[in-house]
Amino acid sequence: MSSASIATSENPRGLDHRTVWRWHFYAGLFCIPFVLWLATTGTIFLFKPQIERFLDRPYDHLSIAQRATAAAQVQVALAAVPGSMLDSYELPHSATSAVQILVDKGTQQFRVYVHPQTLQVLKLDNEDHRLENVVFKLHGELMMGDVGSWVVELAASWAVIMILTGLFLWWPHNTTGLGGVLYPRLRQGGRIFWKDIHSVAGIYVSFFALFLLFTGLPWAKGWGGYLKAIRHFSAGQVVQQDWTTSSSEASAARAARTSSDVSGMNMMHDMPGRTGMPNMEGMEGMSSEHAEHGGMHGTRHASGLRGLDAFAAIDTMVATVAPLNLANPVLISPPSRAGENWTAKSDTRDRPLRVDLILDSKTGAILKRTDFRAKPWLDRVIGTGIAAHEGALFGIANQMLSLFTAVSLVTLSLSGLIMWWKRRPEGVLGAPVAQRRVRFSAALIALLVVFGLYFPFLGGSMILVFLTERFILRRIPATQRWLGLYGAPA
Repeated sequence: MSSASIATSENPRGLDHRTVWRWHFYAGLFCIPFVLWLATTGTIFLFKPQIERFLDRPYDHLSIAQRATAAAQVQVALAAVPGSMLDSYELPHSATSAVQILVDKGTQQFRVYVHPQTLQVLKLDNEDHRLENVVFKLHGELMMGDVGSWVVELAASWAVIMILTGLFLWWPHNTTGLGGVLYPRLRQGGRIFWKDIHSVAGIYVSFFALFLLFTGLPWAKGWGGYLKAIRHFSAGQVVQQDWTTSSSEASAARAARTSSDVSGMNMMHDMPGRTGMPNMEGMEGMSSEHAEHGGMHGTRHASGLRGLDAFAAIDTMVATVAPLNLANPVLISPPSRAGENWTAKSDTRDRPLRVDLILDSKTGAILKRTDFRAKPWLDRVIGTGIAAHEGALFGIANQMLSLFTAVSLVTLSLSGLIMWWKRRPEGVLGAPVAQRRVRFSAALIALLVVFGLYFPFLGGSMILVFLTERFILRRIPATQRWLGLYGAPA
């Protein structure tokens, strides 16, 4: 037998068990802190509806005999945030709920809770400080803005590798029985116990974990922007998406809406004889005390108010939208320029129930209605995935399934750490040592290229890791030994 044939037999093409184990180890070591963080923050976000209902309970059981006009309610909200501009009017969730009105001021947005009858301002929230947005920034951006989003995307990409290599390692080879494959051998104790907990939990949660990872990518700054650019290119025009890829994008959109007030339709100008007080029609139930302390401050904020006349049409819009019984929350928004039409939408987390409306600015008639099923197929696929990711697609069962996934991922992470700590040799990291050079087959190269293109951060980081290991780490003996970089690169 020739030396060439011997080399081929010793180094067959493809991956061996130990090489895959090595990739699984390093992917896990990098991903585990992020998996624990994302599972924890994701669980909080998962139960956002229940948490917010609990926090808003003082404003959901009000005594309401007669309602003031929507225009009067908007004026009170604008007065509560001097210099602000109406973003949207949210229809009350029930007959006894406070009205919630969103107003923009620069890059900030505020939610004003207004009593529908007395017009008292019950609560004023900065949207950036509300549970949903804080957890979003914790979960998707690590409170570091775009940089945090890139880090989370990188971790999510390597988590896919961690799960796929874990499935490869789990696949039964020369086993007898289903113990350690489909159920853990709890009485074995020691390392076998933790190995079984790790592998069995992994096989049951892998599909759901991959689903969460893939459906979370459209929100990521890098991958989401990557997708949007491809869609713009293929469509030959700007494509509108009903999800954002970063908190900075949302802030920029607010600033653009505020600065677009070129028509002056929303501004109460300082004119001779103007007192700054809104028309009191529809405010019969508001006492002078409420007028002073509920946000109506007479001439003191005249220059910062948006005029009541500009929003008189909102009552017409409410009369059109309210009877449609769209899924909450339902938002009604004014045009950004005079003469344009109003818009309304259901902004429910169950995205397949969402509806977008264009309303005639004078009559309130519905000029166009766009249901979820009328959206492009890719938006429907992504929207359905996002709804499932948020636990909103099929009610409490969706939340429980997502909770199971989060708990299982925590179990996987902790059991993996325990296994590593128990088997880690003294003085080294404990990574599995590669026993032979990997000879890349055409199929393996094609798979790596596909993954690198689909996950650009993963592809770039894999190249960086390979070059760093090959040309730097292997040239430092102490580092080579600590990382287990013996022999040819694997």
